[in-house]
Formats: sequence, C-alpha cells, structure tokens
Amino acid sequence: VQLVESGGGLVQVGDSLRLSCAASGGTVSRYTLGWFRQAPGKEREFVIAITFSGRTRISEESVKGRFTIFRDNAKNTVYLQMNRVNPEDTGVYYCAAKDDRVGVMTDVVAYDDWGQGTQVTVSS
Repeated sequence: VQLVESGGGLVQVGDSLRLSCAASGGTVSRYTLGWFRQAPGKEREFVIAITFSGRTRISEESVKGRFTIFRDNAKNTVYLQMNRVNPEDTGVYYCAAKDDRVGVMTDVVAYDDWGQGTQVTVSS
C-alpha cells in the first residue's frame, strides 16, 4: 500500500493540528495503520496506531490525552489529531502500514509500508 502524509507545518504551542495519511493500492481498514515520529538526532518512535478492528494504542504518557487517531474508510485515509502541541512534538511524522496479524504494533520494524513523512514544528 502506498501512503502519503500531509498536514504538517509550523504551529504555536497549544495549537491543534491534524495530519492525514492517504492510502492507495490497499484498503486502510485491512491494515494496522500507525503514526511514528522522528525528532532531530533521535530514533523514530511509535506514537499511535489503529488496528483492522478499530482498536487503538497510544504510546507514551506525553501524548496521551492530546493525540488521537481515526480512520475514514470512505476516503481511505487515516488521521492523527494533535491537540495542545508543545515543542517536544516537533519532528517528522510518518504514517506506516502493517499486516494486522503480524508483528507488534508499536515496533518500527513490524511495518512494511511507509509514507515520505511530514514535518511538524512547534514554536514556543
């Protein structure tokens, strides 16, 4: 499946931002779709994911209560809603897809298909 992210940009602390991940060549409802981010000088890390059945998992305490993921099957698109952003949210955000039956949904290596990423910069 091919994935294209959009919606990144420069925002202020406390703002909201919605990232989109449009899929082609596959149906988003058949995969686990995850969002990862990579800050400068750091490894790519898991943020949040949604499974085939609609179950979601979110990673660290720093994003709980602020980030959500949802899927629009009609548009074959997955979204990352980011609220009350802070400078630690700065990074390149990637959308990725994996077979729902294989691998651990929080593991980077479990995902087979990746988008090109979209930059999010939070200014204080």
